[in-house]
Parts: sequence; structure tokens; C-alpha cells
Amino acid sequence: MKKLYVIKIGGNIIDNEAKLAAFIKDFAAVEGLKILVHGGGKLATKLAADLGIEQQMIDGRRITDAATLKIVTMVYAGAINKNVVAQLQANGCNAIGLTGADGNAIKAHKRVSPPTPKGEPGIDYGFVGDVDTVNTGLLQSLLEQNIAVVLAPITHDGNGLLLNTNADTIAQEAAKALSSIYDVELIYSFEKSGVLLDAEDDASVIPSINPTAYSELKETKVIFAGMIPKLDNAFAAINSGVSKVIIGKAEQLQQLIRGEAGTTINP
Repeated sequence: MKKLYVIKIGGNIIDNEAKLAAFIKDFAAVEGLKILVHGGGKLATKLAADLGIEQQMIDGRRITDAATLKIVTMVYAGAINKNVVAQLQANGCNAIGLTGADGNAIKAHKRVSPPTPKGEPGIDYGFVGDVDTVNTGLLQSLLEQNIAVVLAPITHDGNGLLLNTNADTIAQEAAKALSSIYDVELIYSFEKSGVLLDAEDDASVIPSINPTAYSELKETKVIFAGMIPKLDNAFAAINSGVSKVIIGKAEQLQQLIRGEAGTTINP
């Protein structure tokens, strides 16, 4: 099987022009087949604030009303996606930017939150999508032409509705779907050096985590809220055929790929 890297870039890197430029240079230098998944950083939040549209977050996930959906579509699928693609081209990496709607790449359904145990209505996430299918044929055809795919976290339901989908989930679902075709390594790269014992100490990296250790870390509240969805996605990927998941610092992309940095997720 050919090796495929599915690499998710964190929002804090997207927000920093110098760090983004350095990351893109490193990503362009990665040999072989590769997919880059990005979110929107603070740009969508800033634009929403400028327009007077209040933003809500629950467990690190954005509540997406109709106005916010327009904003994230403009920011994620437009400004950020095309900027990343243009910078990759400038670094000699042929790339194409896609949303889930393009080429029917990723279909999703509008999230429906179940009622609480007390029978109260569940959380209304608005226009948030949970992934149903990934068009592996489309992605494979692009990858085999040596085109790097840049995925924005906007999906569609097949009936004309765009949906905002968590970028970590996009990375996980793409990695899972393509693991039947390629030897897939999934890398979550962001501003921290890995999963940390102390969120304020970047040197406190946990080198590896298995399911038992993960349960203990959650019970003792060592892991901060924003990391839990990322780790849930990582374990779901490992359990669905992805060969390796690594979480670490974007500036250390090459070391992450060589297994010399970050946190490795073990089955």
C-alpha cells in the first residue's frame, strides 16, 4: 500500500502569517500523497463580531446559525482555503482546494441532538453537519495525479444545504475512508507540542496514549476540554484502520512524520 498523510492544521497556525507560511513550506516538502485539512482560526469569529453576530461554542465546537453558516463558508471555503492553495503552488506543490460539496467529496447530515435524560430538548447545534460518506474515488483520482488536496470543513447534505463540520472530524473521516486504499497516517498539528500533562507547560508532552490511559486522563481532568474531541477522533480513526495518529506542534511537522516528536495514539 502507498503511504498517505492526512494532516490537520490548527487554527492558531492559520491565524499567524509567518507560522502558516513556514508550515506550508514544510507541508509542500512532505514526499508522497497528502491531504491538508484546515479550519478557520479566529478569522470567522472576528468577522462575526464585526458584523454583530454572536458566536456560541460548546465543548470546543461552534454553534452554527444561518448567519454564521454564511460567514464560515466565506472564510473557510473562500479566503483561507484559496490562500493556502496559492501558497502551496508558490512552494512548488500542486494543490486543489475543496469543500464537501465540490465533486460530492463529503456528504453529511444536519446534527440532531437527542433529548436530555430529563426529557428536555437537546442542544441545537444549528447548521452543523456529521459526516455520512467520503468520496474516496474522487480523492484517490486527485492524489494519484500527485495533487495535494486541501479540504475546508464545509460539507453538504445532497439536498442543497451546506453544513459546518468540525475540521478534526473531517480529517478523521477522510483518513478512515481512505485507509482501505492507502497506508494512512493522520497528523493533528497545532500550537502545542502534543497532549500535555500540564496545559501551561509545553515540555510536559505525553509521548503515547492508549485507551486505558485516556480514560484515566479524562477522569482526573488532566486533559482540557478542547483536546477531548481531538482524542476521541484519534481513537476512532485508529479503531477504523488508520495505521498511526500523531498529535503535535505544527512547527515540528517533519519530526512528527519521523516519530521524533508529539504524542502517538496507540490502540
